[in-house]
Amino acid sequence: MAHPAKHSDASSSSIPTMPSDVQVTPVRGAADRTAFIRLPYSLYRDDPNWVPPLEMERRDFLDPKKNPFFDYAEVELFLARRGQDVVGRVAAIKNPRHMEFHGTKEGFFGLFECVNDAGVARGLLDAAGAWLKARGIDTVLGPANFSSNQDWGLLVEGYDSPPALMMPYNPAYYAGLLETCGFTKAKDLWAWELSSSTPPPEKVARIAEKIRQREGITVRAVNLKDFPAEVARIKEIYNAAWEKNWGFIPFTDREFDHMAKEMKAIVRPELLLIAEVKGEPVAFSMTLPDANPAFQAANGRLTTFGLPIGLVKLVLASRKLKRLRLLTLGIKEGYRRRGLDAILYLDTLRTAKELGYTGGEISWTLEDNHLVNRAIESMGGQRSKTYRVFQRPA
Repeated sequence: MAHPAKHSDASSSSIPTMPSDVQVTPVRGAADRTAFIRLPYSLYRDDPNWVPPLEMERRDFLDPKKNPFFDYAEVELFLARRGQDVVGRVAAIKNPRHMEFHGTKEGFFGLFECVNDAGVARGLLDAAGAWLKARGIDTVLGPANFSSNQDWGLLVEGYDSPPALMMPYNPAYYAGLLETCGFTKAKDLWAWELSSSTPPPEKVARIAEKIRQREGITVRAVNLKDFPAEVARIKEIYNAAWEKNWGFIPFTDREFDHMAKEMKAIVRPELLLIAEVKGEPVAFSMTLPDANPAFQAANGRLTTFGLPIGLVKLVLASRKLKRLRLLTLGIKEGYRRRGLDAILYLDTLRTAKELGYTGGEISWTLEDNHLVNRAIESMGGQRSKTYRVFQRPA
């Protein structure tokens, strides 16, 4: 059963000050970067729902030579220390593409991790805010890791189970820390639970099939032998489908190709669907096996003492995956409200069941995207988790 986070009351009289024995400094050098990457492994050591990322993947994510986000964005990393102990971290993110696309002076904080100390949180978030303000930013949004095209939002409801693949996770006290430091809600993002054993409503299925026949809609799986061309088709639909969504920015070609290359390792092509009308690709849905149980088994490392222990555990656990995450379902403007979403949901559910998956998560949707949320509910989806994007002046 999902339950809400306990939020602190952020009145002006309760604004915390950073403890005198804590220092917040920018990350400089290899030792600082390693400390930044490894902090979550100690903070979440006793949390059974946390999914340890692979340390090598986190290093690549923060490497400007390997992550195409750095082609256009600026990122500054900060660490908070109490003596020799690292007690918090945060990233300040200036994304010129977001500012240009939305016509704002918004920046972001991300990769936020902190002990349960409002003063430490204040020191980290003020450092990120000051860095952004010095670069012309007037509003800070987050957490974003590093943008809405990656995982973003803070978990505020639904702590009773691990996150789905590529979704964030955090302790319940984080929301209180942010609110005490002056952050307020900007937008909620919703996750939905759906079981493949629960048949969709008969009426929905019947209407969807009528639409499929009447409109001449064909749905096909992605052809991995034609992968570059398929990626180009999906990218064109993706950037067109979400153009007017809150927080959205289009992928660059390098970002999209980089993401597609990373996902190809775990994809089931039967669950990557493209809908065409008279031969024109107009919609797609992307559903991936929820590989998080495999990452939990590896515990962040592929090797231990030179032996591929983590790799073996990851491979073995990958063979037993039973859940999915529907990451994306996009429809070009002009083809919405024509039943394409229901057709893609139905085909995904049927294929998932045939492949032996028990169900999974649809995430995320905007709280005020009523059209999409109603469509998910009509298919039997139940809200399971809430993620919140916060904001405050820089």
